[in-house]
Amino acid sequence: MFVVLVLAVLVARPAWEHLRSVSLLLRFADTSPPSGLRAVGVVAVDASDLSFVSPSGAPIRARYYTPRGVADPPGIVLLHGVHRLGIAEPRLVRFANAIAASGIRVLTPEVRELADYRVDPISIDTIGAAARELRHATRADRTVGVMGMSFAGGLALLAAADPRFAPSIDFVVTIGAHDDLARVSRFFATSTIPRPDGSILAMQAHDYGPLVLVYSHIEDFFPAADVPVARDALQAWLWDEQDRARATSAKLGDASRAKMDRLFDHRIDSIAPELLAEIDKNGPLMALVSPHGRLGAVRGPVYLLHGAGDTVIPPSETLWLEHDLPPAAVAEALVSPAINHVELGDKPSIGDEWAVIHFLAGVLGETERRPRSP
Repeated sequence: MFVVLVLAVLVARPAWEHLRSVSLLLRFADTSPPSGLRAVGVVAVDASDLSFVSPSGAPIRARYYTPRGVADPPGIVLLHGVHRLGIAEPRLVRFANAIAASGIRVLTPEVRELADYRVDPISIDTIGAAARELRHATRADRTVGVMGMSFAGGLALLAAADPRFAPSIDFVVTIGAHDDLARVSRFFATSTIPRPDGSILAMQAHDYGPLVLVYSHIEDFFPAADVPVARDALQAWLWDEQDRARATSAKLGDASRAKMDRLFDHRIDSIAPELLAEIDKNGPLMALVSPHGRLGAVRGPVYLLHGAGDTVIPPSETLWLEHDLPPAAVAEALVSPAINHVELGDKPSIGDEWAVIHFLAGVLGETERRPRSP
């Protein structure tokens, strides 16, 4: 890390953003009191809860992370991925604090559908409403960005493409995002996925993906009488409560229990035909939450980051996003072995560390620019 820092100081322009980037990443990895490089540019953070309303009038629970003593800071809406804890998910809280300590106001809205393991069009309205909320709380000459983790990244781009919300979003950052939900879902069933150049990426899909797909359409995989119990059992498994999941699934009928056992035992090949049929059936619905073919109105800048070994949403999806966005909108696209799905990997090379530092420095620099003209 010291060599990378020296490179940042000697080569980077401006070097300050790279120093802030190093500090932020170190603080994300280590939550002990800041010292040394972890203390560069750091301020105290105040956290507070709030709520606002979606375009439909539904209340949205959220949390502000405000840098103490910073007058009129820029803002970032930070979106959690598919996780039951939503805005309380520890990695999200840690990342929000690290960003806010760098002098940026952070708003984390609860995206209820993602917290319930569903990718739903209504989430786009939640994201857009959060951007509006932060835009209203931020001085007009300061930027407001949206950063989305996992499936929230693709949804963030859809919010940025929506004329209702685009004026409130100055830039977008995605980490491990999807471009086409149907294509990713087929990857869950086949462990293969096409790249934009027509080549095929083959990698073993993470077991998490098929479980989320079944859970979100559970009424199509189990008889109506078994659906409530099947939903509870699969939810418990997704919540890492395996013993409760097994005990609950024991209440299912014989055929349903056998299918659930195959899911729990990661025998995805046995239900792959059902998964593929479900994807074909729900193609139009999946298109509503897929950026693919719907990004022409995004003005950018957009920063795309993806883990090279991501087996939940494969890195080919960021190649597709780069392909589908207007060329002028893409500020940077990085597929890195230093990233897993939405977190830092173990022991990356110095070159890979530097690439992530440079990427994040670009994002931090974006927060200091003036908002684009309407």
